[in-house]
Amino acid sequence: MSERSHAAPFHDASSVTGPLDVSRFSLSQPSVARCYDAMLGGKDNYAVDRAAVAEIRGVLPSAPAAARESRQWLIRVVRYLAGVVGIDQFLDCGSGLPTAENTHEVAQRANPEAMVVYIDHDPVVVAHGKALLDDNEHTHIALADFTRVEELCQVPAVARNIDFSRPVALLHGSSLHHVPDEEDPWGVVRRSLAGLASGSYLAVSHMCVPRDPEMAAVAERVQALWHEWIGSGRFRTEEEITALLAGTELVEPGLVRAVDWWPDGPPVRGPEPAQELVVGAVGRKP
Repeated sequence: MSERSHAAPFHDASSVTGPLDVSRFSLSQPSVARCYDAMLGGKDNYAVDRAAVAEIRGVLPSAPAAARESRQWLIRVVRYLAGVVGIDQFLDCGSGLPTAENTHEVAQRANPEAMVVYIDHDPVVVAHGKALLDDNEHTHIALADFTRVEELCQVPAVARNIDFSRPVALLHGSSLHHVPDEEDPWGVVRRSLAGLASGSYLAVSHMCVPRDPEMAAVAERVQALWHEWIGSGRFRTEEEITALLAGTELVEPGLVRAVDWWPDGPPVRGPEPAQELVVGAVGRKP
C-alpha cells in the first residue's frame, strides 16, 4: 500500500469528501457488480443487468461458468491463505455484491479473529455489504476506488483495522480486468504491493485471451459487449496477467485456469468453453 504503516488507499463510505464520483452509478444502466450477481444467479440485480448478461450469453452461453470459476477460485485461495499460511488480514478489492461463501466467511471459519475489509466503488455494493456485516466486528466495507493508491490515509475502515506492519492478503478477484490499460493496472498493483509487509500475498483472477483462435474471437466479442454495456472490461494475455504479479513469488501451480488452481477434487463435469477464459494466480511478497 504505502510506505507508511496503518494507512490505506481508499475512502470510507462515511467520509467520502474527495472527487470519487458516485453519481455515475445508475440503476438504469448495468453495473459490473450487479452483472456478476446475475451471472451467479443472485437476486441483487435489475432488468438492465440481466439484459446485458443475456446478450453476453448469446455470444458465450457458458459465460456464467467463468463467474462461478472465479468465485470458487477465490474461496479456495482464502481458505489456503487463512488456513494453511496463517494470514489473518484480508483486503478484498472490487469485492462485488455479497453472495454465498464470502471472503470473511471463509477466512473466519479458519480463524475467527481474521480481519477482512472489503473495497468497492459501487454504492449499491457498499449498502448491501453494510447491512450484511453490521454485527461482525472483524469485517468492514469501504466505498472506494482501489486504483487511487496514493489516498492511503483517508480511509478509516482500513486504517483502523489493517496493520500494514504485518502480512496482508491483497485480493483482486475479477477486478483488474475492469481497469483499462490507460489507468495502468500494473502500476496500481506495484504501488499497492510496495507498502505491504514481507510475507504478504497477492491473489489475482483475470479474464485471459485464450490460445485457441476460435475462443479468442469469442473473447473479443464478449469484450466488445462489456464495453458497450458497462464501459470497461479487458481480456489480457497470459504475459500481461503474469506481469500484474511482478515482485512476488508465485505459489504453485503458478498462473493457470482458475478451475485448475488447487481444485477440491476431480471435476464433476466436463470442461465448459468459458473455463478457458478465466485464470488465477497467487504470489508471495518476499
